[in-house]
Amino acid sequence: MADEGGGERAAVRTYVPEYQKQHWQDHADELGMSQSEFVRTMVQAGRTGFEPADHAASDNDSTAPREQPGSPDATPGVKGVKNRLQEVLDDGDFHDWDDLLTELTDSIEDQLEDALQELQAEGVVTYSGRHGGYVIDE
Repeated sequence: MADEGGGERAAVRTYVPEYQKQHWQDHADELGMSQSEFVRTMVQAGRTGFEPADHAASDNDSTAPREQPGSPDATPGVKGVKNRLQEVLDDGDFHDWDDLLTELTDSIEDQLEDALQELQAEGVVTYSGRHGGYVIDE
């Protein structure tokens, strides 16, 4: 299975106490996420505090902004989409519209998920299973 960077996905295995696995599963269920998605998101969110100050995000880093704020570009964001589209098409295979849309929106979904996780960790946003969505925590 290919990731948003065009490479193959690989499994990562870890062992935790059963109570911790259950706690993670319960939290993932509350957020409407699979356990794999939950663990991946938590690891990525945790890594943000460990990046070197001079760390430059790569083009394949889904958490990196695609355009700088205040960009003079008349079509901000299109350059990032064009570059990502070329990366996907570079494999020489034919891709239909739905495949391309999936490849391009996966990184947006990841960015949305990461932002929501950060806002929840900061106590700014709360998820309500009862109401089926996120809201600013007042």
